[in-house]
Amino acid sequence: MKKNLGISLLLLLVCVATALGNPNFLIPYNAENLLNWVSLYAIIGVGVSFVIITGGIDLSIGSVVGLVGTMLAWLLTKKGWSVPAALLVTVILSAVIGLVHGLLITKVRLQPFVVTLCGLLIYRGVARWLVHDGTLGFGTAYDGLRWFSNGRIDLPFLGDYRLPVPLVILTVLAGLAAVFLNKTVWGRHLFALGRSEEAARYSGIRTDRLVIVSYVLCSTFAGIGGILFALDVNTVQPASQGNFYELYAIAAAVLGGCSLRGGEGGILGVIIGTALIRILINSINILGIATQLEFVILGVVILLSAITDEVIRRNRGRRQLKTATPTG
Repeated sequence: MKKNLGISLLLLLVCVATALGNPNFLIPYNAENLLNWVSLYAIIGVGVSFVIITGGIDLSIGSVVGLVGTMLAWLLTKKGWSVPAALLVTVILSAVIGLVHGLLITKVRLQPFVVTLCGLLIYRGVARWLVHDGTLGFGTAYDGLRWFSNGRIDLPFLGDYRLPVPLVILTVLAGLAAVFLNKTVWGRHLFALGRSEEAARYSGIRTDRLVIVSYVLCSTFAGIGGILFALDVNTVQPASQGNFYELYAIAAAVLGGCSLRGGEGGILGVIIGTALIRILINSINILGIATQLEFVILGVVILLSAITDEVIRRNRGRRQLKTATPTG
């Protein structure tokens, strides 16, 4: 909670500074687009938080986004599939990818880094091969479907501002994720697994099953994000679609309080972390700062967050040691 408060204050500070630097930051067009992109990136950030809480990592998120987006466009425009069938197949594909990751990690005992790094390469290659490195567009035939990725909802109390549809989708998915993590036995077991896999196993927790579930959820959320990203830009370029998105997702999760050591994290924090990253990037553009600094800022933010996490852990360990040490 304290970390959420700190990052929320930082987010507010960035917003105020950007608005003072350029009032266009607050106009409806920019605000709506910003909320739209925050929502899309937050969906994949929420997904990866399940894996990070268990102490794992998933480097294949960006390639999953690219593969799913390419597959959706290919099935709809090249194979003539119906929208429900194409959506169902792409979501199932996402879940299967997560299942394969989980099985390789738990049954073959491969490191998550290796498994998902190989996935990053494989899925990107498959997407490029599928369309021979071509570009696929949805055209105007699927404008109704695109409403889910860039639609706006007019609400009287918002005035000139409109509510992006992806924000509604994020709210539903994040709500379900929060309930799963905080109100179910499986969620509590995920945190226990992240704190100590050995202790969790000795406590009777089926750790392998939990690891598999976390990777299935991560890839499924990435697949949903991939569908929305593809529809939002109305075209798919498999060589670049989703590039580096895993970095944004992991950075958002870490900023939001998910420890890379596992055992800590929350959905609200991930969303705030995503908002901070996207607003920083928007600030770079709207204030006329060199866009080449985008990755520099992202790297610095991740590094500072990791340092802060380590300092907090050490201080907590010292306090616990002092409390446990008898006096007198």
